[in-house]
Amino acid sequence: MTVFPRLTSGRRPVGVVSFAQYDNVRREGRRNDVEMLMPVVAEVFGNIGITKDDVGFICSGSTDYLVGGPFSFVAALDAVGVWPPRAESHVEMDAAWALYEAWVLLQEGQIDAALVYGFGRSSPGNLSEILALQLDPYYMAPLWPDPTSLAALQAQALIDAGLATEADFAAVASRARRAALANPHAQVAYDRSAEELLREQYEVAPLRRHALPPLSDGCAAIVLAAGDRAYELCERPAFITGIDHRLEAHAIGARDLTRSPSTELAGQKAGVAKGSVDVAELHAPFAPQELILARALGLGADVDISPSGGALAANPLMSAGLIRIGEASRAIWSGRADRAVAHATSGPCLQQNLVCVLEGV
Repeated sequence: MTVFPRLTSGRRPVGVVSFAQYDNVRREGRRNDVEMLMPVVAEVFGNIGITKDDVGFICSGSTDYLVGGPFSFVAALDAVGVWPPRAESHVEMDAAWALYEAWVLLQEGQIDAALVYGFGRSSPGNLSEILALQLDPYYMAPLWPDPTSLAALQAQALIDAGLATEADFAAVASRARRAALANPHAQVAYDRSAEELLREQYEVAPLRRHALPPLSDGCAAIVLAAGDRAYELCERPAFITGIDHRLEAHAIGARDLTRSPSTELAGQKAGVAKGSVDVAELHAPFAPQELILARALGLGADVDISPSGGALAANPLMSAGLIRIGEASRAIWSGRADRAVAHATSGPCLQQNLVCVLEGV
């Protein structure tokens, strides 16, 4: 008899059965987006012995602003091959949100498996200018604030509120980069103490270089499967027992930057507190944000946070959040975790947040 985790009444069991990602680099000068995606898509299918013809839906996450070309996601479909025509969709977001769309479609029962992928290259353009375009067009965008300066405002708010110190930021970065030494896909990994990191110069006070994410080119892909099909493809699927996403006010000045109420609410709706958490993969591009997220999700000292190194090890735009779900799934498959939480964010200062709870049976 097939055993599934306990789900909310009426939900169909859907699990992550395969995950693959690119070796994240600062600048991928030899391959375009399609050429980066092709080996990743081949790997994610090859892991479980299927082809594109075995999935009923394809959903991707990316943004044209990174490459400066319209409808770049259409061209990226060449990495999968969409002839004969098949059901496909796209979100102008991190691919974690594409995974949410695929999960919703799987709930309808018309398909049993779906492919989700995300891709993005930070190297072709100036991220300080590109990411400013997502800000409020009347008050914030005309000032052209860069992501690091906005994150520094958030970090300073934490310090002023007595909730964290610069030493806490360094401790987060030290642990994350040390954990990344065991991650073959990491871009930045080293073994340096927090005390040593605190001797670095400021990039934008109170943030030093160690508290900032690397600029990354990369991509990732996941296969979802529902019901018995999940067990046919994977010995121990990472079943999604809860998933939810929420957002903050667009105006940064209208928010308490020391908290993430949207993460708190998404965590409640996803059921984070309904059981013990072994591993939490948090999408915290800046070190202080991990402290905010851990508090919002109620994660204790016994939880292994971002054992992959997280976004401080590699931060490929449009796929870093999906990678958190993939890495949490790896922990389930390997037996390192029975219950894991994955988090994805988008926008400045943790504006939009998605929380996913995964369990193995």
